[in-house]
Amino acid sequence: MRQLVERMARAPYPPLHTLSAAEAKSAYAKSAGVLDVSKPALPRVLDFTIPARDGYQLPARLYAPSTEAALPALMYVHGGGFTIGNIESHDTLCRSLAKGSGAAVISLDYRLAPEHRFPTAVNDAWDALQWLAREGASLGLDAARLAVGGDSAGGTLAAVSAIQARDAGLPLALQLLIYPGTTDHQDTDSHALFEHGPVLDKALIDWFFQQYIDTADRGDWRFAPLRADDVDGVAPAWIGLAECDPLVDEGVAYADKLRAAGVAVDLEIYRGVVHGFITMGRAIAEARQLHADAAAALRRAFAIPAN
Repeated sequence: MRQLVERMARAPYPPLHTLSAAEAKSAYAKSAGVLDVSKPALPRVLDFTIPARDGYQLPARLYAPSTEAALPALMYVHGGGFTIGNIESHDTLCRSLAKGSGAAVISLDYRLAPEHRFPTAVNDAWDALQWLAREGASLGLDAARLAVGGDSAGGTLAAVSAIQARDAGLPLALQLLIYPGTTDHQDTDSHALFEHGPVLDKALIDWFFQQYIDTADRGDWRFAPLRADDVDGVAPAWIGLAECDPLVDEGVAYADKLRAAGVAVDLEIYRGVVHGFITMGRAIAEARQLHADAAAALRRAFAIPAN
């Protein structure tokens, strides 16, 4: 990991936080997948759209590991500080989760900041999850067996959707959270320890949040699920964290909040790796391990027999 971080630091590219939002989106899109494992082949991959509450058609992609009918499904929400990332940047991960778990994965292209600020992303994720519960059968899914997941900002959105699902009486088999952001102010020990990175640092976090949300709104639990009044009765959680990550302490704190409410939590901390490592599987064994662990968690949650 250290060698990889050093090579990344020597690369002749400006830091994302020094770019415009449009430039950052483009730069991230060009670099996505460079360190990822090979894309697993799947028998069915389908691009489609999901209507949001304002009529906007949200792009989505279905990954099906088999042609069987009524597959259980994970709705996956990509990371990127609510500002960068898309379906393509997380294509390999979603393929890996589908193939490893035996469940379908639906990757959601929610609307990004700064063009669409808080709470648009929150609403898009929740609208899409509700739509899948209503209309998933039209895609060959078992709409009664759903999970929600995501990484980083997508993990935040997934955690929020899990609370909204609890409130709406929509049962979920699992919330799969990969180094999620959960706090409204970045004042934990790990934020101090990793203020200067590697990979994710205070300057970039501040830049992401400036794009996404007004300071006055940061106490809203839909931005910081640690501030939710209660999480009793939310879906069981599988949480995967990176040890050398500013977000690791708030991930642990959210696991503690869930456990204190009686929610079943499986917490894994991957040692010696940094934020974003899940797309570095060609170089980092821990990324491949997380793919396998997350897929196994989905398999258990959906009671899918092992291959």
